[in-house]
Amino acid sequence: MSAERSDAPARAVGAPHPLIRRYQPADRHGIAEVCLRTAAGGGDATGVYSDDTLMPEVFALPYVEYAPELTFVVSDGHRVLGYVLGVADTAAFVEWWRREWGPEFRKRHPAPGPPTGHDPKFSEEALIQAGVEPDRMLIAELDEYPAHLHIDLLPELQGQGFGRKLIDVFRAALASRGVPAVHLGLDAANTDARAFYDRLGFHELPSSRPEAPLLGIDTR
Repeated sequence: MSAERSDAPARAVGAPHPLIRRYQPADRHGIAEVCLRTAAGGGDATGVYSDDTLMPEVFALPYVEYAPELTFVVSDGHRVLGYVLGVADTAAFVEWWRREWGPEFRKRHPAPGPPTGHDPKFSEEALIQAGVEPDRMLIAELDEYPAHLHIDLLPELQGQGFGRKLIDVFRAALASRGVPAVHLGLDAANTDARAFYDRLGFHELPSSRPEAPLLGIDTR
C-alpha cells in the first residue's frame, strides 16, 4: 500500500472533489493503473517488470473479478485515484484462484520476459509464481482473520484521510457479512504504510516476520 502523507499537493481550485463509491466495471483499468503506480514500495513500478500487467494481475484484478462487491474506489468523476479491495473468505478465494485465475494467468505469463534494467527485490520470477500459487495466502491465523485486503492511493490523494475512510468502509462491509477480522501483508521497506496501519489500530499477527509483516484488525 502507498501510505498517506501529510505533504500531499493541494487540490486545484474548482477541481472535482474525490468521493468514495462502490466499484463499477469501467473502473477496472483505473484500478490496474493505480496498482502499478504504487507497487514499488509505494512508488511507481511502471517499466520495472517486462510486462506492466503483471503486478495488477496478481494484487488487484483477481479481487475485482472474484468480489467486485468488496471493491471500493476513490474517484474524481473522471478516473480512479485509489481503492481498497479484498475478499471475505480467503480460503474460498484461494480455491477459486487455483481453478479459475491461476491457469489463465499462466497462459498469459508462461515465463519471465526480457530484462528491463531494474532489479526489484520482488523478482519477476517470484511475481509470476505468486500468480499461480495462491496457497501463499493461507496464513496460520486464517480461522480468526479470514478476510484480507489491499489498499493503494495515488500520491495526489494521500494526506487527505482517504486511506482511513477506505479501511473503515471495507471493515464495515465485512462486519455486515459477519466476518470477524481482516488481515494484510505489506512490504517491510514501506515504513510509511506501516505507520499508517499502526495509527489505525492494526497489530502484528503471531506468524508475522520482520521481512514479511502480517497485520490484522477486527472488523468492528
